[in-house]
Amino acid sequence: MTKAKSHVVVTRRLPAVIETRLMELFHVRLNLDDRPLGRAGLIAALADADVLVPTVTDRIDAEVIAAAGPRLKLIANYGTGVDHIDLKAARQRGITVTNTPDVLTEDTADMTMALILAVSRRLAEGERIMRAAEWPGWSPTWMLGHRIYGKRLGIVGMGRIGQAVARRARGFGLSVHYHNRHRLPVAVESELEATYWESLDQMLAHMDIVSVNCPHTPATYHLLSARRLKLLQPEALIVNTARGEVIDEKALTALLVAGDIGGAGLDVFETAPAVNSKLLKLDNVVLLPHMGSATVEGRIDMGEKVLVNIHAFVDGHRPPDRVLLDDA
Repeated sequence: MTKAKSHVVVTRRLPAVIETRLMELFHVRLNLDDRPLGRAGLIAALADADVLVPTVTDRIDAEVIAAAGPRLKLIANYGTGVDHIDLKAARQRGITVTNTPDVLTEDTADMTMALILAVSRRLAEGERIMRAAEWPGWSPTWMLGHRIYGKRLGIVGMGRIGQAVARRARGFGLSVHYHNRHRLPVAVESELEATYWESLDQMLAHMDIVSVNCPHTPATYHLLSARRLKLLQPEALIVNTARGEVIDEKALTALLVAGDIGGAGLDVFETAPAVNSKLLKLDNVVLLPHMGSATVEGRIDMGEKVLVNIHAFVDGHRPPDRVLLDDA
């Protein structure tokens, strides 16, 4: 007897090659409109699903998980972060959760460096001036930014992405510093030429540039609080390609408006897709629509991970990227 194909629900459009492969292997419900399903849509979709493939835009909380049908046994997240999934509720229902680690490291690190350069050298501001045909011509004192060579970069979160940022930063002549939940082995510190700061407060007070590269967890919510942000030097720059919730965005905006810090490059926001309207008016801020992992190669690699995890689970094996409560 032929084994029935598992019913897989995909909440957003994925690269065509991934959707095609999913349809070859499983019974798949795709979201052809590519609009967020919302709470009601998620609950309806989970009525008879064996596997859910959500993204960061889907909030899979305890209520949604409780409303899922009895067949749901796997949430194969399309993305690395799982802060939008209630892992405890999933475990209590006997639902396995997987993610797609490692594949976005280099892309996100590239974007971090791009934002550091864009804010330091006023690239977005200059580009807006050119498009508005407002360039008055070259002048020795006009549109001056700051060189990054020789500056101190403080990395908050020295995991895979933080370390990839550190490697790039060395090539630009930056002095690398970091704060992390656990200190890196001496050999890794030596390779990265990175200085460890046990105190985040002290590191922030001494950095020219701060890069946020830690995940969003209950412990890192507003890790860069209003109090900590006030420790930054007046000309310091802050870049965030991790999660918006790690920074107190209201406090950051107030400091930027007052001119108490030099600038910011933000790819993520605390209330995304909504953005504080005050940020939109600032020339010393570069804003991007969560593009850190937005490469063709990266998104296909994410999909391949999803496929492997689902295939392993359906075949009765442990998925290689299973997320445990201690990992989140």
